Amino acid sequence: MNRYFLEVTYKGNRYAGFQVQDNAMTIQGELQRVLETFFRQPLELTGSSRTDAGVHARQNFFHVDTALTLSEKAVYNINAMLPPDIMLKRFIPVKPTAHSRFDAIAREYEYYIYQQKDPFIYDRAYYYPYHLDMAKLCEAAATIKEYTDFTSFSKRNSQVHTFNCTIQHSEWEQRDHYIVYRVRSNRFLRGMVRGLVGTMLRVGRQRITIEDFRNIIQAKDCSKADFAVPGHGLFLVQVIYPSGYFECNA
Repeated sequence: MNRYFLEVTYKGNRYAGFQVQDNAMTIQGELQRVLETFFRQPLELTGSSRTDAGVHARQNFFHVDTALTLSEKAVYNINAMLPPDIMLKRFIPVKPTAHSRFDAIAREYEYYIYQQKDPFIYDRAYYYPYHLDMAKLCEAAATIKEYTDFTSFSKRNSQVHTFNCTIQHSEWEQRDHYIVYRVRSNRFLRGMVRGLVGTMLRVGRQRITIEDFRNIIQAKDCSKADFAVPGHGLFLVQVIYPSGYFECNA
């Protein structure tokens, strides 16, 4: 039996999320459907990171076990069968013990906001036409790195053993006509990035103070945070594995 990683990228607007769901179109469901058609046998995928409905990924991974030999020659044909908003980038042969989810050491997300109406990016960024104090946003982003317990930014009914995350990078930046929040952590909770963004926007609009923001983090109560930002502004930018991981697992 061979194990492969599949590197994918996708635009998530049309999908009910990453993981297979009954009676809903998902990224994993579409990819498994096409692979089964192409290879004429079912292939069960294990994902590295679950993204919510509407969320995009510049990079995500699956792994799969199969007796087949998955060659790069098949990538072109599979992409021809996939919907235009999902792309298979490559197959990566790895050792049988390699795991796309558990071996990842960090993930990085970006959330995009724009403030002047633009019909060409409305489904890839959040239109937020309000004055924002960038200094306050940056202060809030830096504050996040002082904490490890993010219970307040995890949606209810999240089935996890711990709410602790190690934030490695957290910053707001002006990028062309976007305002972008970039965050990297060893792990993320369900809805966490959107909760952080929505709550920090309240700081940026001076609806709450930095001290209020700290109190929300420390409250460990998700009813205090603001999750009301749309998924279509969020991108999974990269899934990070140890240095030399793919070479060692080849």
